[in-house]
Amino acid sequence: MTVSDPIVRPASGWVLYCRPGFERDCAQEAYQRALTQGADLHIAEAQENSGYVRLSGQARPPHWGSLVFARQVLSLVAMIDPLPDRDRLTPILDALPTHPAVFSDVWLEMPDTNDGKELSAFTRRFAPLLTDALVERRRLGGRDELPRLHVFFPDKRRAWLAVADPTQSAPWPMGILRLRMPPDAPSRSALKLAEAFDMFLSAEDQQRYLHDGLRAVDLGAAPGGWTWQLLRRGLRVMAVDNGPLKGIVAEHPWVNHLRTDGFRFRPDRPVDWVVCDMVEKPSRVATLMANWLVGEHARHAMFNLKLPMKKRLEALESALNDIESIMQANGVRYRLSVKQLYHDREEVTVYLGREANPRRTRR
Repeated sequence: MTVSDPIVRPASGWVLYCRPGFERDCAQEAYQRALTQGADLHIAEAQENSGYVRLSGQARPPHWGSLVFARQVLSLVAMIDPLPDRDRLTPILDALPTHPAVFSDVWLEMPDTNDGKELSAFTRRFAPLLTDALVERRRLGGRDELPRLHVFFPDKRRAWLAVADPTQSAPWPMGILRLRMPPDAPSRSALKLAEAFDMFLSAEDQQRYLHDGLRAVDLGAAPGGWTWQLLRRGLRVMAVDNGPLKGIVAEHPWVNHLRTDGFRFRPDRPVDWVVCDMVEKPSRVATLMANWLVGEHARHAMFNLKLPMKKRLEALESALNDIESIMQANGVRYRLSVKQLYHDREEVTVYLGREANPRRTRR
């Protein structure tokens, strides 16, 4: 055997994609979830800025939306190391699991890092070869509800094979909902709110809760990215910020710019939405948003929680517990969903809404 000979090893556990720099938080959250499930897993890889995490052991992965920091959650089935420089196809085909017999699709993926981006040219060339080989072997082209095959390249020398249940995993390659920057939006923050609506609200929910004639308050609105996103969905907006608005939102007839303190402002009558992207401690923003809904100032809230550099998971759990305590103490039935979105940075996005049935979900 030479150094370049591939070694194919059966494997088990979870592969999770995450934002680079949040590997420790992603691994810790996933490990805690495994413990609550009674699963025997341990953290095998969580290298800083790698963009992925691996937990080793036997357990069915949770729904990807129930984890805050994971963009995707997959069941690992095989690891190839080293991956040959020339014939990469054969070891991947040899590593295929016997079950399922047919996959609905195959996705070739890499970490969302600068090094990972260098692999994208290779995966674009290699994908048709692998697809054709799978079709020839009658392993590809099944019904949409069948498991999906993922071939993940942690780097150019390794390939991991994983399987995903389409009903439990993210529906986008690399777990990323990609959006284009609108040319007339005042800031890139408009993408955050657009992604949040698509992440937390179904198409039916968006038709019910985001349409012409509804009213919203945007706390910390300047320069106007979130206000712009609300406007394009037909909402009238009270933009609360001492700073200036930019672009078309500055003079839009549906915008009422109020130069006042976002933490003290309350509308004269209830609105449909309150959104907030203010830079403040997560516990303070969480309490503010819960009190807006408890006080019936708004029915729906979408907001960001800026996380500290250390003990992010602890700070987040504390803020979410504050929300739950306030809502439950006041007998308010609610839905709570939390996720670190692709367009987030040192923050997570939260949806909080008054609901007929109480539930805390992270989906």
